[in-house]
Amino acid sequence: MSRTALLLMDLQAGHLSHVPADYLPRAVRALRTARAAGVPVVHVALRLRPGHIDAHPRNKTFGALPPHLFTPDDPGAAIHPDVAPADGEIVVHKNRVSAFAGNNLQQILAAQGIGHLVLAGIATGGIVLSTALQAADLDYRVTVLSDACADPDPELHDTLVDRILARRGEVTTVEAWGRALGAAA
Repeated sequence: MSRTALLLMDLQAGHLSHVPADYLPRAVRALRTARAAGVPVVHVALRLRPGHIDAHPRNKTFGALPPHLFTPDDPGAAIHPDVAPADGEIVVHKNRVSAFAGNNLQQILAAQGIGHLVLAGIATGGIVLSTALQAADLDYRVTVLSDACADPDPELHDTLVDRILARRGEVTTVEAWGRALGAAA
């Protein structure tokens, strides 16, 4: 039987500045729920090489970023302290939109026997959508925590959650997920 993991994605200062202030407490609640239930947590963060030598100029998202952003020395690239990884939690860096891009996330999940991904992060129209679609294509069971995801465009968030992501997996809230975890224990 496969295990479940929570993927907390792009909860970095540079991303948090683009979503409503009431978002972070919901992400913290998702993290606490996972930890309390013994669900493994994987933190996924955008990290580009200094000078963005790994960002092609034709890439509309990454080619246009100033070359100092989301590099190891950028304070805005740090995972917010309220959702910082605890000892033993996995941190994976990506260099594109999907959590699977430019790293060994799929290998880590397989080695841990994880077949169900619960997604939370910023932005719904970016990493959440991209990761959910790729994960579904890779045959993972996917659950999206609708209130632990955010997008700079709230209308886009609602459309994606209600009309697109629900077709690829389950969409639920942190509270309902927590109840389901308790019932499964």
